[in-house]
Amino acid sequence: MSSEHAAMDTYFVLGNPIGHSRSPQIHARFAELTGEQLDYQRLLVPLDGFAGALARLAASGVRGCNVTVPFKFEAFQAAHSRSDRAQLAQAVNTLKIDGSAIHADNTDGVGLVHDIQVNAGVALAGRDVLLVGAGGAGAGVLGPLLLAAPRRLVLVNRTQAKAEALAARHRAHASLQQALQKTELQVQDLQGLAGNFDVVINASASSLSGGGVPVAASALKPGALAYDMMYGPAAEGFLAWARAHGARPRDGLGMLVEQAAESFALWRGVRPPAAQVLQELRAQLA
Repeated sequence: MSSEHAAMDTYFVLGNPIGHSRSPQIHARFAELTGEQLDYQRLLVPLDGFAGALARLAASGVRGCNVTVPFKFEAFQAAHSRSDRAQLAQAVNTLKIDGSAIHADNTDGVGLVHDIQVNAGVALAGRDVLLVGAGGAGAGVLGPLLLAAPRRLVLVNRTQAKAEALAARHRAHASLQQALQKTELQVQDLQGLAGNFDVVINASASSLSGGGVPVAASALKPGALAYDMMYGPAAEGFLAWARAHGARPRDGLGMLVEQAAESFALWRGVRPPAAQVLQELRAQLA
C-alpha cells in the first residue's frame, strides 16, 4: 500500500433521503477487496443546505463525495472543474476534493450502460431505447446511452420542455456528433408516445415517490428489458408491471454498484471488482 494512502481518507454520500443508501456497504467492500484504507459514511443534508454542507466537508479534509437525489444539479454548480460527461449532463454524482478544489464527474451513465450490456447481457447497439425522465438521473445517463449506438433513443418527461432542452444540449455537444450519426434522438409527448422499444429505462422519480408506472405497457416490445434505476422496495411496482406485461425486469442495483466502482476508481486510482460485489449484494438481499 502506498504511503499516501496510509492515513484513513474519508468519503461521504450526500442526499435527502439517505437512510436507504447502500453506498457505504459497497465502498467498504471495495476497500476490503482492493486493500485501500478509507472510511465512507452517509450524510443527510437539509434540502436548502447542500452548499454549506459541502463547504464544511471540504474544509474538514474529506477527499470525495457521492451525491444523490435531489442535489445532483447543485453539485454541478458547486464544482471548480468538471469532466466532459459532467459538463454534458450538468448534473453530477461524484465529487473529488483536493484541498479547496472540487472536481465533478458523473459516473451514473457509464454504470447504467455497463450493467445493461455486461451484467444483464443486453446489447444496446442498433436497438430502440426509451428513456423516461429528464431530471438529474436522466441527464446523467443520456450521453453514455447515445455513445452505446442504439438505433433510436426516445426521451420522454412529464414536462416536455425539460426533455427538449436536455436533448438539444446533447445534440449540440461536440463529443456526441459521431454518435448522433448512428442514433436518432427524439423527444416525444409522454401521453402520446408512439412505437415500442427493446429497452425501457425509468429514470423518473415515479418509483421514489410511490407513483404509478409513467408509460403505457404498449411501449414494451415482447421480451423487452424494463429497467428501473431505483432498487429495493421502491422499484417493486415497476418490476411487477414489467413482469405482468411479458418484459424482463431489472432494478438499478447493478447500476448502483457499477457507478460506485467508477467513482472509487476516480478517487483511488484502483478499479474494484464490481461484478463480485454485485453478486454478493444480490445474494444477501435474496
